[in-house]
Amino acid sequence: MLTKTGHRMDEEKEYYALTRRVFDYLAPVYNVMTLPLVKVRDQVVDFADATAEAAVLDVATGTGQQAFAFAKCGCDVTAIDLTESMLAVARKRNRAGLVKFEVANATHLRFNADCFDIACVSFALHDMPLPIREQVLKEMARVTRSGGVILVIDYDLPRNRWGRSLVYRFVSLYEGKYYAQFIASDLRELLKQTGCELWDERSVLGGAARMWKSVKRS
Repeated sequence: MLTKTGHRMDEEKEYYALTRRVFDYLAPVYNVMTLPLVKVRDQVVDFADATAEAAVLDVATGTGQQAFAFAKCGCDVTAIDLTESMLAVARKRNRAGLVKFEVANATHLRFNADCFDIACVSFALHDMPLPIREQVLKEMARVTRSGGVILVIDYDLPRNRWGRSLVYRFVSLYEGKYYAQFIASDLRELLKQTGCELWDERSVLGGAARMWKSVKRS
């Protein structure tokens, strides 16, 4: 009989294997696939009130698009991802060395507590099982300074009924099984449980996505 712990371990093992396999495949075309997000990347930087020389951690950076947006503003950016193939694409654009890229598991960050001004994760939490999602946010909060900012950018649904149905059906065509769980979850409550106070939120992409800005409590 499979225990609850055993089921969770199997689920997490499946998640990591699938994530690496899928993004190894998508890495060469990922920047083209995410062209609709180009303007959102700059909006995130503005929403964060990022200042020059702010220490920023970009979690699940992929090909580094959000990391580069922070770096353009003079931030000191460290960006991590599970998948070496995605980071290889990012490093090709990083000739000036504006961003420090490294392979890492966001549930076990190597960084000391309270060392970043901003921690950001964009369009990644929806791909994660809940236990991993919770642990990632806890680690982001741990490494962020008191009073620092934790940013989440991810899928949402428009407020009107028809828009909600249309966006949900469309995104469900290409996203994995955890998307529905993420949409049904209470991200505000999850941020609160990590010791973060929701400060602001803003709809983007016509309501199909949202930015959540929270501040780490002391």
